[in-house]
Amino acid sequence: MLKKVFITQTNCITPLGLDVVTNVKNIKNGCTGIQKHNDFSLLKSPFYAAILNDAILDEAFAKIKQFDSYTKLEKMMILALHPIVDRVKVNNRTAFILSTTKGNITSLENQNSTIEAAQLSTLAKKVAGFFDFKTEPIVVSNACVSGVLAIAVAKRLIQSDLYDNVFVVAGDLVSKFVLSGFNSFQAMSDLPCQPYSVNRTGVNLGEATAAVLITSDEENAKVQIVGDGSINDANHISGPSRTGEGLVLSIQYAMNEANVSPEKIDYISAHGTATSFNDEMESIAFNRLGFQDVPINSLKGYYGHTLGTSGLLETVIGIESMLQNTLFVSHGFDEMGVSEPINIIQKNEEKNIEFFLKTASGFGGCNTAVIFKKVKSYGK
Repeated sequence: MLKKVFITQTNCITPLGLDVVTNVKNIKNGCTGIQKHNDFSLLKSPFYAAILNDAILDEAFAKIKQFDSYTKLEKMMILALHPIVDRVKVNNRTAFILSTTKGNITSLENQNSTIEAAQLSTLAKKVAGFFDFKTEPIVVSNACVSGVLAIAVAKRLIQSDLYDNVFVVAGDLVSKFVLSGFNSFQAMSDLPCQPYSVNRTGVNLGEATAAVLITSDEENAKVQIVGDGSINDANHISGPSRTGEGLVLSIQYAMNEANVSPEKIDYISAHGTATSFNDEMESIAFNRLGFQDVPINSLKGYYGHTLGTSGLLETVIGIESMLQNTLFVSHGFDEMGVSEPINIIQKNEEKNIEFFLKTASGFGGCNTAVIFKKVKSYGK
């Protein structure tokens, strides 16, 4: 029998706060990190994004490390991991996974920098070195499913008996490179994003880091990871399958492993980027699986699309939703704008949540789904 795998510690660093408690408080109060920016060094026109204030970050980082030889992303990742790693003995049975799409891509803007400085392996080794991890860092970089895929990879490493504990950190920044890419697709909204709404006009970008401890030790476990699936539908370099094929198969694999039926899923934390193609595809996929009545939200209205961080960050918030038995409103939604009916959460409300599903879809046709089960003993 495969080992049971749990998440016991979580943290996140975002424009809404430097810990989970503050983030959840701001979500409950309807706050959003998305603001209008006029930084022409990033984009030659005003844009909406969720960007973490550098001064706030530096002040927090200075409390754990005075000598400043770290990039913004490295500081954010270290801050996310620090309170978690501090509680666990790191040894040769401890793995470290870093999840990102672009990493330190901004290093290439510095004429004195090297290509090596922008490589994802360099970033992983820098963060791992701060905590003196004993094993070789593992990088998971698969477009926008990276964060949630890293959870699945960690689960499988533990079930293969290669490790007992896996620290996972995910992070991405709002950069000139990323902004110009999404702008070239004409995918960026000129207003705060509205996932699944008929009035949506595109995506906002965001920056954040999130970290979790995944382990075979049930003590202090918040949730159990009971199923995962990851399927590439190979539809298009940037467009999802019109029928949701890859997402449907990913969810089916996760449900089969978890041995749960659709009616057992109490809540879905969806991808919900507020682009016309993504939201439509998800509505089709969820209906194909019989999820049309399951409460669904997108957290992009709070954080923007944080790329490789999104799946892990939204899992962290989803875990809090489960533990607090509270559904968080899908910020920005007003009127249904997809062809198939889905149950968008339109106000914060109490609901007993025993199982929740986290999904993500990304460029290149990648899709990942993970199912979490509440651990009844947590907090007792």
